Amino acid sequence: MTDAPPGVQAWRVQYWTTNGNGQRFAVTGIVAAPMEAIPPRPRRVIAWTHGAWGVAGKCAPSLSPNFFAATAGIDAVRSGYVVVAPDYIGLANPTMHPFLVGPDTAQSVLDGVRAAREIPGAAAGADFAVWGESQGGHAALWTAIAARSYAPDLRLIATAAAAPPTDLAANLREGSDKNARALLLSFTLHSWSTLYGFSLDSIANRTNQGIIHRLAENNCVSFDKKPKLGTILGILTIVRATKNKDIAQIEPFGSFARTNSVDPARVPGPLLIAQSRNDTIVAPAVTRKFAKSVCRRGTPLRWIDMTGDHGASARESSQETIGWITSRFDGNPPPNDCRRI
Repeated sequence: MTDAPPGVQAWRVQYWTTNGNGQRFAVTGIVAAPMEAIPPRPRRVIAWTHGAWGVAGKCAPSLSPNFFAATAGIDAVRSGYVVVAPDYIGLANPTMHPFLVGPDTAQSVLDGVRAAREIPGAAAGADFAVWGESQGGHAALWTAIAARSYAPDLRLIATAAAAPPTDLAANLREGSDKNARALLLSFTLHSWSTLYGFSLDSIANRTNQGIIHRLAENNCVSFDKKPKLGTILGILTIVRATKNKDIAQIEPFGSFARTNSVDPARVPGPLLIAQSRNDTIVAPAVTRKFAKSVCRRGTPLRWIDMTGDHGASARESSQETIGWITSRFDGNPPPNDCRRI
């Protein structure tokens, strides 16, 4: 890539992955590394799992001219890491994106780390950490769950998640920004109904189902641009249409949401979670409940308490997160904040 930041070399990549059902997909992403001579030992790797950019193919981070500015994980390149930033299945490739589907996303991340190791100039090793924000926090936790069984050739060192959706139904229900919640619900319903044939009849009438699909097909997430009038009106319609709807109580959405929520018993440590108490999209109470469940199982947990907005979750905690990851690579005992959560 010719537009990488100073001191960074980067490559657009395409590689093979599989979803949870074993179907093969060609997917895309970006690999970035220090602009330095290849070191005598393989470089440490961080898999950066991006937050929600949308579910339409055009929303892939690797297609955005703002990729480097919008990707907090790139900060780690300056600390000597190879950063692997997968788009996930269905973004920049011709299939529906399995939004918040844990195994599918995790496998695309792990295969992205494998792909990076095929780039001689990256000099990526087999030891990696995974770090993600928002939807990518969910992806990071699922990557940790899947790593040992799906990619035994890699070695997971640490997992970091900023503002991660953990209990999917609770997050879609309890986020205090009702407009953001409606857009994310539209992404979810469009993705799951398209991929798995789930009927939307118990959630919205046919007119509003069309609005759900159009919102998902036509909109990518942007924190620095105002939405178009049609998007605003569509979101307000879905806010009203789903006001008293809880997908936890509507099948098959409820069961699928539970299946793809994060089981704290399955996430290996060491683990870092960063969460703003003022987050209006990922409910802080849901994240804190998940963290307490992790702690009850004796997993070492670093907890970063923040005060910024949701979109700044990874940036606000990046310096501390990269330092924590480096300390895990260095073999230092992980700190444990469980007593103060």
